[in-house]
Amino acid sequence: MNDKSIRLLLIEDNPGDARLLQEMLREAQDVHFELVWVDRLAKGLDKLQGDEVDAVLADLSLPDASGLDSVVRTRQAAPDVPIIVLTGSADSERGLRAVREGAQDYLIKGFVDPELVVRTIRYAIERKRTEAKLARYTRELRMRNEQMRADLVLAREIQLALLPQHYPTFPPGVTADQSAFTFHHYYQSATYLAGDFFEIFPVSETAAGLFICDVMGHGVRASLVTAMVRPLVDEFSGRGMAPGELLTRINRELCSIFQQAGATIFATAFYAIADARRGTLTYANAGHPPAIHVRQRTREAVPLHMPVAEGPALGLFADQTFATTETPLDAGDTVLLYTDGLFEVTGRNDEDYGSERVLETVRLHRDLRAAELIPTLLADVQRFAVEKQFADDVCLVGLQVQRRL
Repeated sequence: MNDKSIRLLLIEDNPGDARLLQEMLREAQDVHFELVWVDRLAKGLDKLQGDEVDAVLADLSLPDASGLDSVVRTRQAAPDVPIIVLTGSADSERGLRAVREGAQDYLIKGFVDPELVVRTIRYAIERKRTEAKLARYTRELRMRNEQMRADLVLAREIQLALLPQHYPTFPPGVTADQSAFTFHHYYQSATYLAGDFFEIFPVSETAAGLFICDVMGHGVRASLVTAMVRPLVDEFSGRGMAPGELLTRINRELCSIFQQAGATIFATAFYAIADARRGTLTYANAGHPPAIHVRQRTREAVPLHMPVAEGPALGLFADQTFATTETPLDAGDTVLLYTDGLFEVTGRNDEDYGSERVLETVRLHRDLRAAELIPTLLADVQRFAVEKQFADDVCLVGLQVQRRL
């Protein structure tokens, strides 16, 4: 079809009605109608198989089709062709039902004029075009969404695969039962991709590095930042840097990247080195919830605060430096690192679980080893929460000191 010519198929068993419609179409201005007329639905369906038409005008009362059957069968034969039904004055309700079944419009015989017929035909064709476009866009959008979902699933699998699958032992080569340190973790993302991640790696034969990070938000953008932080941790930790120096270097690199990208993004982080030979835990904090140290000898659980103040989050101030703090570490001690998704949950009366309640729960269960302490803490949070699913990414990492070397 073009703006000057429209090809129509008329399915009408009444010759008088057919001739009247032909005369009306001849009076049309600025457009030429080519009308093919048949008197049976079967003949019309045959025409649709062999000829291209821009629209079908079909009587609802045909010798070989009754009621809405003509609409249903015509749509099956030519789903992309608009249908305009012709009905008697007493059947206007049936015309509305035909529209609900897929016809574009209806005309009441005896109550039409040439202008109305032409306008109805042209509008029906345009609506069908629009409907076809919307259907095509919907299919394309569905395909893109399916592809995006597949990409997200793959990205999630890769992100999970990059998390520690096996813990190191200290000294190297011994079994987990013989290792000076054992490790335990819990990790759950709020969406396909997470902004939380952690690493556990050997710094020396007797010292373990524990790094935990929480990027602002969650999802694709947050996961991209974790992908940038991870290699920086690997690079700088391999140079034997103290925790404060490592956070300082990572912060400088992130600020440079974010400045070039023109984005305001930040990440909190906590880095600790546990040394089984020296019996020390050195650590630094960049805006992260303080780790909790359960001291077996004194049976107390204390947050690992910095002597002055925790440094700001990574990625905010390029000239920021981070201090390193040291505390004794004995056999039987437990160190727990976690992200704020653990305690930013709401209970009844809109009360938050909060970091203080995390500390209280750890103190209550201070005699548990890390392997039992983590699930116990999670269970307490979920009992408290109204929504049992975490709204944010959640990561917990536990270090258990089994012996000194």
